[in-house]
Amino acid sequence: MAHTAMSGFGTTPGDDPLQTAVWRLRSRACWADAAALLQPVTAATALQRAGLFVERCLYTEQGWAEAEDALRAAEALAHSDDERGAAACERGYLAYAATLLGVRDRADEARAALGRAAALILPDTPDRALLDFRRGLVAQNLSGSPQAARAAYRRAHAGATAHADALLLSFTWRHLAGLALREGELAEARHGFGESLRIREELGYLVGTAPALASLADAEVEPEASRLREEARRLFRLLGGVPTWLARELTPPAATA
Repeated sequence: MAHTAMSGFGTTPGDDPLQTAVWRLRSRACWADAAALLQPVTAATALQRAGLFVERCLYTEQGWAEAEDALRAAEALAHSDDERGAAACERGYLAYAATLLGVRDRADEARAALGRAAALILPDTPDRALLDFRRGLVAQNLSGSPQAARAAYRRAHAGATAHADALLLSFTWRHLAGLALREGELAEARHGFGESLRIREELGYLVGTAPALASLADAEVEPEASRLREEARRLFRLLGGVPTWLARELTPPAATA
């Protein structure tokens, strides 16, 4: 199952103390606590707050109503094309998450919102790179089009590289590697999964480290694969079973007589 998150805040040297505090809470799966630090009085803070609640939905499969409320507040404050585009990107991502996790089929809404965002967000911007990535997710997981997904992931990867968005790079590496693994390109898959894991460990993105370990395990041979999965299980338990969808991938095989 493919998942991602909003782009990073508070992950680079020189970030202000508020953003650093938000990042530390977010990276440890404390989305509500992180959102509580933000006053949604501007479009930027309202969008960031909404993004935290949307991400919580994707990782916990809970909090949908709160995410909708936060997103509506952000949409009300968005006035420029960039702000409206960013809000549409979050709207599409929330609809994608609801569809992917089987809450409700909102695939058409996801495509329409991300298409609206594409008409508003300028090329060669950080927001465009994130949008490209999310459109890749829809192509892969809702439309069943790995070729379109790969093209979108590559655009996102180039944009994340250009704007030094390390967190987004960790996602593009991982999802490009996942496509490579499906095609039997083990060396390419190991490299991409390894880069994703390295970045997440460097950033301290704890909530995303267990999925990265599990993905790398899928491309490794024994005994390394088992070691990686056990480390993923340890982190998964440490965070109280988040992300919830990872439980199915980390369940040990049943013993046989």
